Amino acid sequence: MARQLDFAGKSGATYRYTALEDDRIPPTAGANYVIAETGPGAETRLLYAGETENVMADDLSGRLDDVRQRWPGAELLLRLNVRRAVRVAEREDLVAAYLPPLNDPPEVHPAADHDATLNP
Repeated sequence: MARQLDFAGKSGATYRYTALEDDRIPPTAGANYVIAETGPGAETRLLYAGETENVMADDLSGRLDDVRQRWPGAELLLRLNVRRAVRVAEREDLVAAYLPPLNDPPEVHPAADHDATLNP
């Protein structure tokens, strides 16, 4: 059975990702994916969080090869999610929680009530 890892988003939601085995044909479905490495103490570091419309069509193995030049122990893990809105929200939740070094930092949205205090 493929290795599975859980990642908790900033929201507190937990997402279970499954390692993509080298001999397995990737699915054609939409998915979230992470590139992560496990350290010597079994701690996991999230290096990148992404989402795709079609795992097979995207060159995720090429992206993993690029990341492995800097982090040789990196691995690719998937979580199938068909709806794009769900995938985007999950990716943003993970990026906000882990601040992966290969993702852009999350956008800061001003609080909705901030404008109300400036314009009574």
